[in-house]
Formats: sequence, structure tokens, C-alpha cells
Amino acid sequence: MMRSSELGLSAMYRILKKAGAERVSDESADELRRVIEDVAEDIAKNAVDMANHAGRKTIKGEDIKLASKQFGKF
Repeated sequence: MMRSSELGLSAMYRILKKAGAERVSDESADELRRVIEDVAEDIAKNAVDMANHAGRKTIKGEDIKLASKQFGKF
């Protein structure tokens, strides 16, 4: 099932190349995009929950930072 994407595919090629890939398949760029979008959606949902819990409607950078902690490297 194809779904619309929020992120550009060309950015995925650049990220993979920057990571040292000599060649990048269309499939790998598309899969990276899917994974990044899934992680980003989870972080965004957690950040919204944190802002709501704090009684705010505005998501702050700190909400994103805290929400991303569960993913380890962030």
C-alpha cells in the first residue's frame, strides 16, 4: 500500500550518500523515508501529549527533545 509522504525522496538519497553509500537503490531510499516518518510521527505524538499534560497547545522544542529520548540516540 502506498501512502503519501511528508518527506522528499531526494533528501533520503542525500542522507544515505552522506552516511557513506556509494550507490543508493530506490527501494532503500523509500524504506528510509518510511522508517523516518514512522519515528517522527511517534515523537510528534509524544510531544503533543507532553504539551497537553503541561496545559499548552503549543509544541515547544523541549517537548520534541524529551519525546525523542525514548529512541536512544537523540
